[in-house]
Amino acid sequence: MYCEYCGIAILPQRPVCTRCGKTPTRQWMQFISLLVLFLTILGNSLAGWWVLPHLSAAHPSRLFFRAWLWFDVNSARYGWMPLAGALLAWEYFVWRKIRKNKPMPKIKGWISRKVLTFVLAAGFAPVLPWWLPAGQPSDKTLAAFSRYPGLPCAISWCAVLLVAAILCIKSETRDLLLGKGKVLSLVSLSALAVLLALTLLGWSTT
Repeated sequence: MYCEYCGIAILPQRPVCTRCGKTPTRQWMQFISLLVLFLTILGNSLAGWWVLPHLSAAHPSRLFFRAWLWFDVNSARYGWMPLAGALLAWEYFVWRKIRKNKPMPKIKGWISRKVLTFVLAAGFAPVLPWWLPAGQPSDKTLAAFSRYPGLPCAISWCAVLLVAAILCIKSETRDLLLGKGKVLSLVSLSALAVLLALTLLGWSTT
């Protein structure tokens, strides 16, 4: 790849120009898109925690607020599942083929295969024991889950976010995962537009 400003060849592993010291545009697009997506999720979470429960209770006949609250609650509980499945599919269909064509040191191959698979398995672990009769959790685990009902979701979300953070540390895997930033920017702007549209619609119906 080449620098967009001075044209010198730069390595994908160190995508900062050694001559002018500038960062490629795609990295700024990735960063801004992730920031917009984070702000959108944060705004939706704040609305789900403080605004929607009061509006649903004050307007029980309005299906709009109850549907929005139901979507937020179920996304918080089970939203990590499609993300974990997408990361596993990406690692199997995309990164594994590139890793075969480009041999990596043993330590990096061990991290990409073993550690990430273990972390994703840890994210699925709070759900799997309930499906398997032979793998029922212990009484201490059941007591912890009954005392902290949000613990399994928190563990799952932390596991998936940790895997995503590990993948985004290296520029090579980050570019393969996020792309050049165009699709990610469309997704983040679309999510922000949907949140603003729902907010305006909910405001107009109150």
